[in-house]
Amino acid sequence: MSRSTRFAPLGTPLGRLRCHQHFRRHRLAALLVPGLAALCTSPLWAQPAAPATDTRAEREVEKLDVVTVTATRRREPVRDVPLRVETLGAEAMERGGAASLADYVGGLPGVDVKTSGGPGRGAVTMRGVSVGEQQIATVGMYVDEVAFGSSSAFVGGANTALDLSLLDLRHIEVLRGPQGTLYGAGAMGGLLKYVTNEPDSSQFSGKLGLGVRQARGGALGHTEHAVLNVPLSQDVAAVRVAAFNDQEGGYINAVGKAAAEHVNDGRTRGARVSVLIEPVSRMKLRLAHTQQEIQRNGLNVVEYDATKGAPIYGDLTRHLDTGEAYRLKTRLSSADFEYDLGWARFNAIASTQRQDGATGQDATALLGNNPAFDFVALNNAYGLRKQTQELRLTSQRGVVEWLLGYYRTKETGHVGQRLWAQVAGGGGDMTLTTTGQPSEYRERALYGDVTWNPSPAWSVTLGARVAENDQVYTVFINDALNSSAPSDDTARTYLATLRYALDKTSNVYFRAASGYRPGGPNSPAIDANGQVIPDTPKTFGHDTLWSYELGYKADLLDKRLNLEAALFNILWKDMQQPKALGASTIVVNAGKARVRGLELAARYKVDAHWNLEGSLAWTDPKLTEDAPALGPAGSRLPNTAKLAFTLGVRHAFELAGQPSYAGLNVRRVGQRNAGFDSTGSSVPNFSQPGYTLVDAQWGLEIGRWQLAAFVRNLTDKRAILGADTALTAFGLPLNVTTVAPRTLGANLTLSF
Repeated sequence: MSRSTRFAPLGTPLGRLRCHQHFRRHRLAALLVPGLAALCTSPLWAQPAAPATDTRAEREVEKLDVVTVTATRRREPVRDVPLRVETLGAEAMERGGAASLADYVGGLPGVDVKTSGGPGRGAVTMRGVSVGEQQIATVGMYVDEVAFGSSSAFVGGANTALDLSLLDLRHIEVLRGPQGTLYGAGAMGGLLKYVTNEPDSSQFSGKLGLGVRQARGGALGHTEHAVLNVPLSQDVAAVRVAAFNDQEGGYINAVGKAAAEHVNDGRTRGARVSVLIEPVSRMKLRLAHTQQEIQRNGLNVVEYDATKGAPIYGDLTRHLDTGEAYRLKTRLSSADFEYDLGWARFNAIASTQRQDGATGQDATALLGNNPAFDFVALNNAYGLRKQTQELRLTSQRGVVEWLLGYYRTKETGHVGQRLWAQVAGGGGDMTLTTTGQPSEYRERALYGDVTWNPSPAWSVTLGARVAENDQVYTVFINDALNSSAPSDDTARTYLATLRYALDKTSNVYFRAASGYRPGGPNSPAIDANGQVIPDTPKTFGHDTLWSYELGYKADLLDKRLNLEAALFNILWKDMQQPKALGASTIVVNAGKARVRGLELAARYKVDAHWNLEGSLAWTDPKLTEDAPALGPAGSRLPNTAKLAFTLGVRHAFELAGQPSYAGLNVRRVGQRNAGFDSTGSSVPNFSQPGYTLVDAQWGLEIGRWQLAAFVRNLTDKRAILGADTALTAFGLPLNVTTVAPRTLGANLTLSF
């Protein structure tokens, strides 16, 4: 089953049609914000001169020594965490022109973001843990301490990875390897955590920003944003408000009956409100609400000839008989109560999420370009409601440390589809078929770990998680009940780490961890005549993997050189995969895989002006046991380059007496497969060539003003980032997502 068919009921003919997307929305909780009178007395425009030697680049290097993360549900230095963790600063990404999830993490060696047409339509994989087309995500998503997105196979969770704006983010944490013990289902390949800025009750502050950008041959895009931090009571309470508007100019053109220029233009708007209350030193309450809407008038995909590997209709041009606009609304409200008991820290976290989306797909060619119709369209509507609650106790630091938690979630989802056509000659529309697919998912989990620190040099951790879920998946066809399938599943994950401090600035570690994705129900498969196929598997089980990792972390040369290295071996079994059965597609478990890899990362502060950095990933993912719906043993898993690396250089200097910087980044990604070569594979193959991209940045600070200019894809390559091969089996073109053409932009920011 392709990404574009994910919304189709698994046991109906529409399950073989293309449904490009799935979308989400979050429930809104009203937050009343007093205390804004402080705005009237704040000195917004004061501009004390910054010391000429304290450049932004130098301050960032100093921060590298004290970066802390919450990967283990404790705040601790990156160097002391016994797994590969990367922190991506939001400010640095914004200055470099990053505008979507593919920009944030898609350039990291060993990480793949496969999009199907634009922001909000991505599937993230790490360390090669992918079968190409997935029903359930293999990388978990968090916003601060809140799990985000669907855990089931029926509401598009695998292919609608959270694409949050950089607005008021502190950084993004990238945790590599399975995180199932602490973070639960769907984090078997890794985890992405968006970490937002907390309100500051000590002082009033804010930021205003304006940005412009334009891709070669495209229309002008622009961004406006504002952030205000207002103390409500000194050192007791504060509120932080942020809002933004982003207009995408577009650069894809269309030919056909729906011919147009820049069809992938659109906008993204959002806001965030966060309140922090600390009435006593031991107690803290944080309330937050985030709302975002992504709207695009079309997709940024281009049809390619699969045999020639070249665009059919010309550079950055596609064929459309009807438009393919989409919309994605996301709302997330959360509360995090924290109390220091003295002997432990207690957290009670609750969230409510609402995700809603709609997409249109041109299905004219899929139905044979029937002359009776001007065009055929497949419309999809999607909704998810999710509530989570989590209770957690975390001990104080000591010889023995422990953590104990309870997690529960409830999801209700619905997907509706309408296949319709406009009668030739501009006649009325005709409904061909409709489906409705409500689903429910409930999960309860207990988890915990214990760490023993027998000496300052040694640390040992053991952890486990037990999770139970029950699900119901129902299908209506043309408003008549087709099927209703329940299921229940229990999964266990485990964690063991050993860390040894070679000295005060370097550690080695060993980590063994497991991860899983929950199983679920299948709808009855039907044949071409609409008859139920007997003995269709009623459910599919959870799949699991074990990862074994050996790592090294060090701050050397008086903390001017930071090094990280990791060797890992992943064993994956009972792999979930789509399987064509009659006129339907169901999910089955089959086959085994092994992923071997090496990751290296280094950052070097040459002196006060020069900084160098680089990272590399060598990944070798292969099937070790036949998987009939995929391929034979020895087949390479898709969407992962065997070798990928990045190199970056940054120079800080003075320009007209003001701090300035210039930087250059090079990214190389090797050849990747889009699927499998095996005849009859549910994921047909296409070889995606390797590519090299170059980005450049320059910036200047004048007091409280910052100017950042950037060029993305400096050499104007047409690198293939992802390829959807689902329709090639029907003799239709390959849908390809390429990197945006050379893009020039600048951001101007005022901080106060």
